Amino acid sequence: MTARLIFPATLNLTAPAATHHKAFSGTEEHMKIALLALLGLALGALGGAALGIGAGLAWVEIFKTTSFEGYNGMLVFFTFMPLGAAIGGIGGALLFGVIAIKDAEIAIEREPVRRREG
Repeated sequence: MTARLIFPATLNLTAPAATHHKAFSGTEEHMKIALLALLGLALGALGGAALGIGAGLAWVEIFKTTSFEGYNGMLVFFTFMPLGAAIGGIGGALLFGVIAIKDAEIAIEREPVRRREG
């Protein structure tokens, strides 16, 4: 009896392969989408803050904002940088989330190819 339990012919090795994707793909796909959305949020916030600083410096130069007591620096770093970070974070999270959702719809795991007998 013990030899029969160890013998590989008694194991049904195709059952886990057929049911694994249905049983575990839902939670894994949601976690992948959430992780990529958070990554997009972080990268978008960093990129948006950098673009906000650039836009603020351009604003100061184009409109000749006064530099009395550092007003132009405060304008750039307390107005343009946070706005750029917020807009970039939201945009990055949405972009990465949409990409992750589209990727989840595409079948990544292919079914094993059946061999032709004969």
